Amino acid sequence: MRDGRTKSSFGLGKKSPDLGEYDPLTQADSDESEDDLVLNLQKNGGVKNGKSPLGEAPEPDSDAEVAEAAKPHLSEVTTEGYPSEPLGGLEQKAASSLVSYVRTSVFLLTLGISMILVLLCAFLIPCPPRDLHSTWSRHLGSQGGGDLSPLELADVNGDGLRDVLLSFVMSRNGSAVGGSRPAANLVCLSGMNGSTLWSSLLPEEARDITCLELMPGSLAETICLVTGTHKMLSAFNATSGKAIWTLNPNYLSNGTLAAPVVVLPDLDEDGVRDLVVLAIGELQPDLCFLLVSGRTGSPVGRPVKYNIVGVRNLIGPQVYITTNGAVYILFGFGNIQAVALRDIFVQAQNRDSSPPSLQIEEPEWEKRRSINLSELIDVYSDGVELLQMVKAPDCNCSNLLITTRQGLVLLRGQNLTPYWTLRLQGLRSPPTPGYFTDDQTLDFLLQIQDGVGMKKMMVVDGDSGSVVWSYRAPCHMKETPATSAVTSDRKSVFLFWAEGLSAASPNSDIILGTEPPSLHHLYLLHPAFPSILLDLANTTGTVTASEVGINDLWKDAFYVTRTTGPSSKGHPAALVVSKLSLRWALMEGQMAQLQESTPKIGRGELRRFLSRIKFVEAPYEI
Repeated sequence: MRDGRTKSSFGLGKKSPDLGEYDPLTQADSDESEDDLVLNLQKNGGVKNGKSPLGEAPEPDSDAEVAEAAKPHLSEVTTEGYPSEPLGGLEQKAASSLVSYVRTSVFLLTLGISMILVLLCAFLIPCPPRDLHSTWSRHLGSQGGGDLSPLELADVNGDGLRDVLLSFVMSRNGSAVGGSRPAANLVCLSGMNGSTLWSSLLPEEARDITCLELMPGSLAETICLVTGTHKMLSAFNATSGKAIWTLNPNYLSNGTLAAPVVVLPDLDEDGVRDLVVLAIGELQPDLCFLLVSGRTGSPVGRPVKYNIVGVRNLIGPQVYITTNGAVYILFGFGNIQAVALRDIFVQAQNRDSSPPSLQIEEPEWEKRRSINLSELIDVYSDGVELLQMVKAPDCNCSNLLITTRQGLVLLRGQNLTPYWTLRLQGLRSPPTPGYFTDDQTLDFLLQIQDGVGMKKMMVVDGDSGSVVWSYRAPCHMKETPATSAVTSDRKSVFLFWAEGLSAASPNSDIILGTEPPSLHHLYLLHPAFPSILLDLANTTGTVTASEVGINDLWKDAFYVTRTTGPSSKGHPAALVVSKLSLRWALMEGQMAQLQESTPKIGRGELRRFLSRIKFVEAPYEI
């Protein structure tokens, strides 16, 4: 029996309820079971170190008492050293839970209302147009003739993006209409998607389109001045495309318009800038200036005639304003002459006085008058082909960049003395200004005919006239347009057209085309990587005009081209207008390595550099 009881005690881990006598083995087994119970209670937060909060724990007499002692009471069992929780704790917890529930509900309700307001704003408030990937091409049908390709960019609908204005001769049944002076169409295309915003009929082919604000002020409307090839001069509202006024052709009865209209300061003091046109007589040497009101399109006085024998092509007219504020008109035939706007105004008004703004003179210019005090001032007279105004870096004026048959000359605007002269042959297209070097002086990209089907591109330092970059490429298009765009770090990217390029021979700069001559590519040159050209686009048509515009909102630039497709006998050429986002094209363009560079530029490094480029408005005017 003793052995059985002992075995049963170890098996159950407690005292046998059938025995009343003391058994040491059973008592030892029971003590061990109580120790386990104490540990379990300690883990549950009831008692600690085998003691109750009131002192020694009574030894339980039975399993029921042990079980009863193992049940903690809310009001009696606490941890040692801490007071018991008051009876109102449950009520406080319930109140705290209610406050937390209210707070959560208010937060969720506020969040829901905010999300609804955000969605309403997203749908009701128009977002500015995103033009980063705006690339489109628009076919305008067949062009019925005409050698001129005017192209202009202006924001006509107020969406922050510049739209495209162009004029072309219309075609009907494969032939131009209108006899010797075919009718033309003035069209405005949306800069966003190329859709037609408006169109207007013109009585003759347009020579030039110029859009600007004739009236100073933030609320001034944009006006588009359209100069024709014969007698047409009209001002159009850029938003609606409606004609505001048209110059009466009777005022040009003895001649035709020889050049685009030129914008002047306000002469008649009506708050709107005025204009001047140069007309040439049916029989030279009749040449006359006609001042025109920018508000009404009526002449400001009578025509002012000059007896000049025309040789070679017409230069100008262009307006030049000196640092002192003197206003001169530059023009000529194979040369450059200047006449003070004051002299033209006095003769047009047939009076001896002029407005105070026209009485200013430039001493260095006045010294160049003839001995007989002729009204004409000799500026340059050595085979002039082109004349451009270039912003001077050291004064609030412009310098004169003159393209001649012998080369390029840069004249100081202040005293008409040369900065530098570059001798070269074959330069016919206008130099493209931009920042290539680090001296913050405008440099120039030149395109020179260099053999049959070849041309040479070079960049000339605007400060010294030296060549700082050059390259030969195949190109069968004649006088392909080039342009540039300024980046935020005061550098310029230059864009020009050429045929497909292949790797250059290490000992020669001659490049052979890898494609048929009918396919031309648009290449971009960045001064940071002079040994690389980026191939951005290609076309089989003939590029007749191009312009670069800036999207200020997204710091992007876009390139607009006007191209004509190949024409066959009896079928006029198709007219196409295309727009290309430069930031998008930079990332998608193909890299053409002109020569091996050390260290070699990786594609990843180039892409990281190009992704950070931002375009801004050019700080100079031509």
